[in-house]
Amino acid sequence: MLSVQVAEDLILNAIHPPQEAETVALTTALGRVLAQPVTSPGDLPPWDNSAMDGYAVRSPDVHSCPVTLEVVEEIAAGQVPCHQLQPGEAARIFTGAMVPPGADAIAIQEETQREGDRVTLLNPPQPGFIRKQGSYCRQGEVILPAGTRIGPAEMAVLATVQALSLLVYPQPKVAIFSTGNELIPPDATLQPGQIVDSNQWALTAAVSQLGAIAIPLGIVPDQPDALRAKMEAAISQADLVLSTGGVSVGDYDYVEGLLGELGGDIQIRSVAIKPGKPLTVANFPQCLYFGIPGNPVSALVTFWRFIAPALRKRAGLAAPWGPQWVEGRSPQTLKADGKRETYLWGQLHWPQGRPEFHPASGGHNSGNLINLARTTALAVLPVGVKEIAAGEPVQILVI
Repeated sequence: MLSVQVAEDLILNAIHPPQEAETVALTTALGRVLAQPVTSPGDLPPWDNSAMDGYAVRSPDVHSCPVTLEVVEEIAAGQVPCHQLQPGEAARIFTGAMVPPGADAIAIQEETQREGDRVTLLNPPQPGFIRKQGSYCRQGEVILPAGTRIGPAEMAVLATVQALSLLVYPQPKVAIFSTGNELIPPDATLQPGQIVDSNQWALTAAVSQLGAIAIPLGIVPDQPDALRAKMEAAISQADLVLSTGGVSVGDYDYVEGLLGELGGDIQIRSVAIKPGKPLTVANFPQCLYFGIPGNPVSALVTFWRFIAPALRKRAGLAAPWGPQWVEGRSPQTLKADGKRETYLWGQLHWPQGRPEFHPASGGHNSGNLINLARTTALAVLPVGVKEIAAGEPVQILVI
């Protein structure tokens, strides 16, 4: 068995970043990954503007207060000033409005008294109430590097710089199917000995959440010819293939043998991880194949630990691609058998800003997916560690 870290390294070395790109409109760019950096076409802000409602003034006029100035202009947001301030003058100004020539300070409205065309400043203006031209970024500066996934904040930035078309990487295509004579789809009538296939739904959702294109291919019985045909079809149309079941050492576990027959370069046969030990990974020229354990929890833990990093790299995201880790504590003692790197599922809380792991109630059985619901993190017990006492440090994988 390979260690978890060795398995992760092999997988990331086998997956390759995208080599092509495509152009999309800003309106359809959400969730896509930039294939080239975006630079600012001009300074931002493009001109000095006021951060507050108040009065634009000249510093030499207001170093000693109270002082009364003549109000010579009113400037609303969207208007261009038409007067250069002279000694003894002020301009009424509103948040976001252009600062008039000659002004270098803003007296906030709450610290002034207005009478007609005269305003009295009660206190000297404080610095920082003018947003200076170029203080956010300069013309030609990279504002979003290549490898950035476009989320709501990035959409706002792109709209601000009027980037109406963008070069992005193609979304990875992931073929997904389940194997097993006992499996039925959710809309079939359950008979004795049968199991509803949940893995395909879970993995399709997980793949879609990462911005990839899921291609669900249904259920395949434990028949070599049917399985081989499905594997060939999946390999021919996807960047990654995820099949669940058929990767252990039973009489009906055909996946590894068929991968060899199809020309796959098998990189991994088993990993010292719990749950998820019987993981098979094979490299093909056009895709990477993951033969995942059929137990529902094993399937998702395998996805979170190994497949999600591979998908991030294949999507063109900037490194690092691996899981996000935090060190926290648990109010409960965490236990394992110490033989394999063990992942316990549960929820991550942040009392007083400190990460705290709460294990799922009802135990950690890889066949019981009911208490997997609402999982937001996995606590990790390394090989050789049988117990982490309550309150002791523990590594937590954030989902």
